[in-house]
Amino acid sequence: MRQAIVFAGTTEGRELSRWLADEGVETLACVATAYGLELSKAGDGLEVLRGRLNREEMEALFRREGCPLVLDATHPYAVEVSGNIREACEKTGSEYLRLIRPKASFLEEDCIFVESVEEAVRLLSKLSGRVLVTTGSKELHRFTGLPGFRERIFARVLPSPEVVAHCVELGFSGSHLICMQGPFSEELNLAMLRQMEASWLVTKESGKAGGFEEKLSAARRAGAGVILIGRPPEEAGLSVEEGVRELRKRFGIAKGLAQTEERRQVILAGIGMGVPENMTEEVRRAFRDADCILGAGRMLESFQDLGKPFLDAYDPEVMRDWLLEHREYKKAAVALSGDVGFYSGAKGLTEVLEQAGFSVELLPGISSVVYLCSRLKISWEDIKLMSLHGRRENLIAAVRENFRTFVLLGGKNPVKTLCEELLKYGMGGTEVTIGERLHYPEERIVRGSPGELLTREFDGLCGALIENPDFCGRRALGISDEEFLRGPAPMTKSEIRCLSVAKLGLLPDSLVYDIGAGTGSVSVEAALQVPKGRVWAIEKNKEAVKLIRENARKFSVSHIEVAEGEAPEVLSALPVPTHAFIGGSSGNLKEILEVLLGKNPSLRVVINAVTLETVGEALRCMKELPFEDVEMVQVQVAKAKALGNYHLMTGQNPVYIFSGRGSRRDA
Repeated sequence: MRQAIVFAGTTEGRELSRWLADEGVETLACVATAYGLELSKAGDGLEVLRGRLNREEMEALFRREGCPLVLDATHPYAVEVSGNIREACEKTGSEYLRLIRPKASFLEEDCIFVESVEEAVRLLSKLSGRVLVTTGSKELHRFTGLPGFRERIFARVLPSPEVVAHCVELGFSGSHLICMQGPFSEELNLAMLRQMEASWLVTKESGKAGGFEEKLSAARRAGAGVILIGRPPEEAGLSVEEGVRELRKRFGIAKGLAQTEERRQVILAGIGMGVPENMTEEVRRAFRDADCILGAGRMLESFQDLGKPFLDAYDPEVMRDWLLEHREYKKAAVALSGDVGFYSGAKGLTEVLEQAGFSVELLPGISSVVYLCSRLKISWEDIKLMSLHGRRENLIAAVRENFRTFVLLGGKNPVKTLCEELLKYGMGGTEVTIGERLHYPEERIVRGSPGELLTREFDGLCGALIENPDFCGRRALGISDEEFLRGPAPMTKSEIRCLSVAKLGLLPDSLVYDIGAGTGSVSVEAALQVPKGRVWAIEKNKEAVKLIRENARKFSVSHIEVAEGEAPEVLSALPVPTHAFIGGSSGNLKEILEVLLGKNPSLRVVINAVTLETVGEALRCMKELPFEDVEMVQVQVAKAKALGNYHLMTGQNPVYIFSGRGSRRDA
């Protein structure tokens, strides 16, 4: 005797059946097809009955099982079946509970509404063009009445032997018969519509869980019209969530549907260069065993022959939401290019999926740098690794400090942009090796100087190995004054500059303001200490602005940005700083510090003062504004100057160096 009978014509129905059985409720699930039987997976406490039942057979079943609670979780369009279930319950005194799939949201102008398949066929007879029909096999015979249906109609149906046999008998075969299990992603729907050059899509409003929104969006992008067979009027019922609450109360179930579901597995697999021969056997097996496959664009090309449901996506949240919607897939595999540990989406995706309750496993692949170095017969153990594909990094600093730098490129004309950058910062003597379409039959590996490669055409997605025979490693503080291009602009002298930058306490990824930058000497020194960061040189004098840019090129520091104008006005549009050096304030010191603390209350600041008036103002600011760990140092430097056979010490003006960190004592 069963406690519940579930007519499980939808994914939600199958999930409810398994949930009830797992919670100790003796359950019978009724499915119409062999495919439904395969998906429902009978087990402890759950029996699955296959076959289409008429009303009399339903009545007999209900009486045989003691007239239990009957859950109607059939498809919204299964009007006749729902009517028979309801009448059989009335006849036998069984309690009837209807669970309704929520409707999808869409604009009515996106579709042509018809009330039935017959009306859709009549409309198509007046229209021209190919048609993708996604309404299933049950009413596919009605489309055979359309003149030229064998050439016009493409039918997408479930991949079961009985369905295929039925469709072939009707006259659908070859490329006009698509046998796949949905729901389908927008990108896969779009690819099908474009492949068959369809002018029309015929579908039913199957709700979000049925992939209706993805079909509608794909048709819009493909320029195909949508003929929508309207959902029949539906009697009152409960949503799945409301139904679960009712069932928990009735049967004393502590956990909800999502809580009892076994932890689903997602494998993030590095597929190397993307061709099957470049994948490990472990990775290939993971995709063969998966229930569905996710990945972006070309990542899915190698798995077309597996016949798995696909999601063409890259965004972690999109993948997570899709997997949460399609709980029928217990084991998913995500295709990621190269290796999962080398500038891969695996890091962010792992975090998002684990927070959603998935079990995540990572499988390594062969990265592009490993492959390219093997082709060049060199080691990659001492190479600086970087990526400019969708990222912003300081390539020039890496090339300046390392003999070999490998960088992933992306975007429009990336090799041209790379070569222009190297030439701009005096690195024309480097040797650049470009690897594109690695491991594919059209693989190309090209070597040359930036000048030689500048005008050549390359793929938008490729890798570059840059060798710099003049690399210098990380440069220490203390560039001599004579190395800078000077002009009339003021410059902080070498010894003061070293101490001031040291007082800033910079980190490799700091974002630094140099206010009143002059020649840019402090900007250059700071930039050399923050290879992963950025320096903003703020200067109002046009001649000085020109000098800053020239010195940035001379010392190969591409991550100096120049903001021309007067502080504090120019500061509002700049990104939030972590550190600021103030070498000149034009009498606006307090206003500048207030703006800086407003942008970052924990900012580290160093102020240089030469005149006594500035010293007094700096001291007042450090007292009145929220600063802590304040330090004041007075430095006077004397340098030897040759006079005949003798050397005399020539003193420079004393400099007062104020340093401190913003605090939140005013909060």
